[in-house]
Parts: sequence; C-alpha cells; structure tokens
Amino acid sequence: MSKPKVWCGFHACNTLPPGELGVSLFIAVQEQRLLCHRETGEFLLLEQQLDSAGQPRHLLGVYNDSPCYAVDYSQFQPPVDLDWCALRSLLGVVDEELFNLGGRACQIVNWDRQHRFCGCCGAMTTRSDGECSRHCDRCNEFFYPRLSPCIIVVIRRGEHCLLASSSRWEGKFYSALAGFIEPGETVEEALHREVMEEVGIEVTNLSYFGSQPWPFPGQLMLGFHADYLAGDIQVDGEEIVAADWWHWRQLPPHPDEHTLSGRLIRQFVDSCSGKGDC
Repeated sequence: MSKPKVWCGFHACNTLPPGELGVSLFIAVQEQRLLCHRETGEFLLLEQQLDSAGQPRHLLGVYNDSPCYAVDYSQFQPPVDLDWCALRSLLGVVDEELFNLGGRACQIVNWDRQHRFCGCCGAMTTRSDGECSRHCDRCNEFFYPRLSPCIIVVIRRGEHCLLASSSRWEGKFYSALAGFIEPGETVEEALHREVMEEVGIEVTNLSYFGSQPWPFPGQLMLGFHADYLAGDIQVDGEEIVAADWWHWRQLPPHPDEHTLSGRLIRQFVDSCSGKGDC
C-alpha cells in the first residue's frame, strides 16, 4: 500500500492545490480531544456524520487526495456511534502522519477559538481570506497560529546517558531533558541553559538529531545529542526530582520511539551496541 500523501500549508489554508480531489474529510475537535468511531478509533469523518452546520471549517491540507478540514465541535453532542478520544491516547496507535494531522486540527481549532477577540483593543476579529490568520479591523492587528519551540537532549558520557524524572513521574519514569527556548536565545544557548538549570552540568559537542511536532498544546521539539563536559548532577527537587547516568544496557522505564525522546535514547543505544558510533 502506498504511503498517504499529505499536503499542508498554514499560510494557504483556505485554498486547495490544483487537481482532482476526493470527498472532503473532517476532524471534529473539542480542546485536546477528537471525535472518533468507538470501535476503530478512526477520526477522519465524512460531513454527513457530523451535525455541524454553520460551524467554521479550517482546511488542514490534503490527505490521500481528499481535502481535510478541522471543525470546532465543542457545542455539539456526538452522534451515538462516535465518542471523544484524547489526542494523547492516539500517540503510537495511529501512524505518525495521521497523528500529526490530528494534532494540527487541535491546534488550529483552539487557536481560532482563543483569538476571536483582539488582544490589543478587545474588538472582535474576523478570519482572513487566503491565509490562516484572524484580523482586527479596528487596529489592523493579525493573529496567526503560533508554536513554542523547545529543545530536548540526551547527554552522553561514554556508555552512559543522563536521563531525568520530573515531579509528576516521581522517579518511576525517566526521559531526556527538555525545555522551552526563551525570547532572545539561540537554540544552542537554550540547550546549555536548560541543562545547567535542571541538572547543574555543562555539555559540549551538540549534535542535532531531528524534530517532532508536539501538540500538547503547541510545541515543536528540537532534538539533540550532547556530550558531558563538566559538573556533578544537582536537581532542584521541584521540576526535576531525580537524574542519573544510565548504562545503555540498563536503562530505566523511558518513552518509546513514538516520541522524540524515545528516538534520541534509541539512537544512543544503537550507537553503543555497535549499530553506530558510541
């Protein structure tokens, strides 16, 4: 079976690419939940399955040659054969491309709902033609969907890597270090700062690995490996309650490869087990 073809473009999200297209598909959103078939978990729905007449629809792109729209379904009761499904519960259940499409739907619908009034003057905004934005006619401000960029890093020290446990995991689950990039920072500066703030060490040899959209609620994760340089682990006991060096053969419970953290850890393990350079 050929891979689904996805076209998307936020700055042209009210227009479609040329060519023949199939029947329109819809993703119904309520905050961080999608309307799904109870038995299959399928969330790409046909218009006749939804009672959402008059609701704004947002073109997300083209999926398998069909236009795909997001619609805010917060004010409607789900049909009897459909139910709400948390977006996070679909991670690893549906393929990555489809999960990212569901995440895009949540972010666009929530952005549209949260920016119906201008943040500068309080006037009601309107949807723009030809691009994904809302416009204030009174003060001529435009409001676009925004992402919060974050770094996430696995730190290497020979055959060990540093993994940490947050306060909500209470030392029972470990992951890579992560944090938001602050205004005025480069990605590299943010990585050095976050590592120092969370575990009190210095790193070197930053190596970019890859990225992942993370719609909880609207991050873009930028993944790195880095090498230990100096310092002893010191956690603050609030955000991070535990951190340690773990041998690649004896890792604690950690994220799977559906997450960028899990992929970073897997790459480290592969490099130490002879599948790459440790």
